[in-house]
Order: sequence, then C-alpha cells, then structure tokens
Amino acid sequence: MAGLRTGVLMQKADCERTPKRPRRDGSPRTPQNMSFAAARSSPGPELHPDHRNWSMEQVVSFLKRNGYDSPVLLRHIQENEITGPKLFLLTDSDLESFGMSSLSKRMKLLSFLHHPVSLKVINDPIHGHFELHPLLVRIIDTPQFQRLRYIKQLGGTYYVFPGASHNRFEHSLGVGHLAGCLVQTLREKQPELQIDERDMLCVQIAGLCHDLGHGPFSHMFDGRFIPLAREDVQWKHEQGSVDMFEHLVNSNDLRPVMERYGLIPEEDICFIKEQIIGPPASPVKTSSWCYKGRPKEKAFLYEVVANKRNGIDVDKWDYLARDCHHLGIQNNFDYKRCLKFVRVCEVEEMMCICTRDKEVENLYDMFHTRHCLHRRAYQHKVSNIIDRMITDALLEADPYIEITGTNGKKYHISTAIDDMEAYTKLTDNIFLEILYSTDPQLDAAREILKKIECRNLYKYVGQVLLSGEKEKLERKDYKNLPKEIADAKPDGMKLEAELKAEDIIVDVVDMDYGMKDKNPMDNVHFYSKTDYSHAKNITKNQVSHFLPDIFAEQHVRLYCKKTDHMSLHAAQQHFIKWCQDRDFPNPKEGDFGTPLNLVNSPHVPHNRGDRARAKLKFTGDSA
Repeated sequence: MAGLRTGVLMQKADCERTPKRPRRDGSPRTPQNMSFAAARSSPGPELHPDHRNWSMEQVVSFLKRNGYDSPVLLRHIQENEITGPKLFLLTDSDLESFGMSSLSKRMKLLSFLHHPVSLKVINDPIHGHFELHPLLVRIIDTPQFQRLRYIKQLGGTYYVFPGASHNRFEHSLGVGHLAGCLVQTLREKQPELQIDERDMLCVQIAGLCHDLGHGPFSHMFDGRFIPLAREDVQWKHEQGSVDMFEHLVNSNDLRPVMERYGLIPEEDICFIKEQIIGPPASPVKTSSWCYKGRPKEKAFLYEVVANKRNGIDVDKWDYLARDCHHLGIQNNFDYKRCLKFVRVCEVEEMMCICTRDKEVENLYDMFHTRHCLHRRAYQHKVSNIIDRMITDALLEADPYIEITGTNGKKYHISTAIDDMEAYTKLTDNIFLEILYSTDPQLDAAREILKKIECRNLYKYVGQVLLSGEKEKLERKDYKNLPKEIADAKPDGMKLEAELKAEDIIVDVVDMDYGMKDKNPMDNVHFYSKTDYSHAKNITKNQVSHFLPDIFAEQHVRLYCKKTDHMSLHAAQQHFIKWCQDRDFPNPKEGDFGTPLNLVNSPHVPHNRGDRARAKLKFTGDSA
C-alpha cells in the first residue's frame, strides 16, 4: 500500500549527513545535521517555506517522493499546471476530479499537506536525543503507558544497587527508538525487502508496548508472586502486555488515530501483538507460517523486538546498556556497531536478520554481559531475598486489598491480571500502600515490609552449584524442597533449634545464555564480505577456545526466616545433610560467619578464632 511519508522513520544513532548539492528539481534537501526522520516528516508549508516557488515539475517530484505516483493524478497535475501555491490549496473535490477515487487516500493527502507531522524529541541518558512519531506520543500519553513510570525496571535490585532506580517507562521508550533504528537500517540497505511505513510504525509500537504487562517490581510479580498466589494459572507479563495494549487502544479510542496515520487496525494491531507475545505455543505444522499480521516474506520483522530464534533483539540491546549504566557495571557489548552490520538473508526458506561474520565475538560479548548481569545483579542473593520478602508481604495482603476494575467490580492483587482496568492501578505503589496502612488486617504484611525498610532481612544460609542433567532440579519439585531440607536432620547430632519447612526458603536460580542449556549463537547466521546473499553458522570452535562449553547452571540457595544463631546453625546442618543425601557437591557457606562444614559441632563458635579453628578441624567432613 502506498503509504504517506509521515515521519515514521526514526533517527539513526549517527545520522549526520554530509552536505549535498541541490536537487535537480529544486525541491529542498535534508539540511546538514537534521535528522532523516525530521526531513521525511516535513513536507508541509510550515517546514518548507519555499514551496510557493515550486514549479509544476517540483510538485510532481514532491508527490512521487511521498508515494503519490498515480499516473492519472500526475497527469492532472500537469494538465492543470499545479504549482507550489496551488498544491496546498487543493480541496477534496479537486483531488477526486483528478482521479483519486479513494476517500481515505484523499483525506490522508489533505491531512499531510495541511497538518505536517511534528515529531517529539526525547533526551535519553543512553541513546541521546531521538524523535518519536506523534502516534507513539499518543500511546505514551495514556494512563496505561504512564503506569510504567511507577514500576522499577529491576525490582528488589534497587535495594542493593542504589543507582538502579530506573523504571520500565524509559526502557520502553528506548526499545521503541532502537526498533525504529534497526528497521530503518534494513530499509535503507535493502529496498527489495519492501518495508513500508506501516511496517516501520508497527514495529516501533511493539517495541514501545512490549513491557506494558509488567506488574509491581517487574519480574518479581510474574516470576514469584503469581505462581504462588495462583498456582492454577500460567501467566506471564508478555500476555499481560498484549491484554494491556488492547485495553490501551480501546479505552483511548486510538483506532481512528491509527487510521489517520496510515495503519489498518484490524491487521496491524494483530501484528503488534504477535511481535510482543511470539508464535503460538503449538502451531498446526512446524513448517507452516503461524503468524497472521505479516506474510512469511516479512518474517524478519518478528525478530526485531523479541527474537524467539536466538535472543538477539533491541529489547536486550536497550536493557543491557541501560541496566549497566544504572548499576555501575561495565557493558562490553556495542549495539551501535552491531546495528551497522545487520542484513536480511534467506535461511532455510525463511527471511532472517543476520550480521557480518566479524561480529561474532561482539555477539558473544552480548550474551556474556547478560550472564554477568544475572550473576552480579539480577540474581544477587540479597536482591532475590528482598524480592521474596515483598512477595511474602503481597501474599499476606492479597485477601484484604481491593482494586476497582471494570464496572466497579473489585479485584485483589492476584486477580487484577484478569481485568486491565484494575491492573492499570497496580504498580510498585502497593508497597507504600501496605507500609503506611493502619488496617489491622495488613499487620502481617506490614511487618515484613518494615523489616525490609530496617534491613532486617531473611538470612542467607548458603548455596550449592549444580551442573548436568543428573543433578538438575525440575520446576515441579521446587515447592517440596523446603520440607525435604527440614526433614534432612543430621545423624547423631543434637541441634539446639528446631527447623520447620515454613522457616526456610529455597530459591532455585537458573543461569544461562538465554536458551537454557543451548548455545544461542548456534541459531545466529552470518554473511561474509564477499557474499552478502548467503548466510551460514559459525561454530564456537571457529571463534575461540576460551568460550564456554556449558551454557547453563543451577544454583540452589537456602534462606532462613529466623535470624538467631541457633536457628541459622540448624539450617546449615539441614542443608549439608540434604546435599549429602542428594549426592550434591558441598555447599558454599553463607555470609553470617558460621562455616558450612561444621557438621559434628553441637555448638556454634562465636568468635573469629573459634570459627577458624572449627573450620580447619572439620574441613572435608561434608562431601
């Protein structure tokens, strides 16, 4: 479909252009240092003051550049000698008499001529200044999107890293921007892909709205709270994002706005939702094309925001750069360089986004940086236990918190995901609502949150590192682990504290490169300098012998809700015995000063010398 050049194209990261000679037809070129997006979106009289001097040939050139290249229309322009001053005085009846029978096309052209698109400039600490199309701004300026201002990007990690105060709001803006940059790069390099304005705008909207479904404290909500509060529900934030996007469009009456900017709501809303949530869980045929929003020839568009094939997407590019910036951790991945070398190639009868062969080490750095962030920040033992404490508080408060949803119906924290009007009101603010409440029914929840405020946290007892399928724990067994450990009492040893399953927390942390035990780079294809059309895999052994051979590991961490020394000592001994019974490796000790291999000691050593002597005495006792 011939789309209007309405400023959908986003500014590339380094889109300053060298001065160019004037066009042959005299129409204006992009001024130096002006963004490509701004130039493409400024054909109206306010942004082209010299349009009144355009000749008929310049008017024809102007219309052709903006997609109005119908021979009938252009012939009438020439026959009626439409010059610059006359072009912007054309009416609907004039255009109809010129052979433009489509009312929607006439309205779009008139709107385009008389209401030039004004792009909003964002100053972002990660990407610098970039521009947003007015349709994106309309989406941003809704209660459903503004809600993201009040959801921390990293949840409980903020309580460990003071700089990690950024929210889902700015991350979503960044992903929308990078989505436009990537698609614009492909469009300029490969015109044969036929990426049109609708494609551009839809991919940007998907990037902008991909995280709308996050709940309080981000991944804590769908990763910890919902599985415990509603064991019968399989729900993830991607589903919430799709539901919230649909609610955003309907409640703000955005379908007519989408049409005004050239979208076809029935097709494009489907396309946007498919980009967010991914393919159906079980397509009818593995070889069949399972998407409805775009044909198979444009399969590469589904790899921009959330790449299910190998995990290389603009969502990851933004959060790696943004999270490293706020956490104070070095980011070794250069997404700007990667953006220079992207290209679409045919891989196994599918059009996929590929990159230059020399970028293979840069992409390994990307996955390594992601792993480092998980190890050092996202799965930090203290931030994880704070997430768990917040989860416990929400579980305690869930029956007593009421949130008004559609038609005045009341929902709880755990059931708000069933109604997007109620879910719109659920953010990190629930923490303060409980903390400052005087409702006696919330006493238990409030006490847990007070402990977080006073840093009186559950204690970290220790962890064991598992590797290999033999040792790996299955998710279905997680809920039985506290009882297993509580029942694993050391033989011939009297403990001074009794330990129950409800006194301990077992946190199973899976760390990988994003595809469980697989190497995601096995699904990345590369083209060479001499052959742009043919893409191939590059094996790990062709890159470096220093790269990992194992791409997944599992950590089992034990926390104790009781913080006295006797209870902690008992928890340690139970944990050691459980590892012995399971034939697991020796666990690593916790951070409160008692060695984990103190199996035979009836008492807890209380000073540094005693602890050191005890550790030497009992080294090797627990296998």
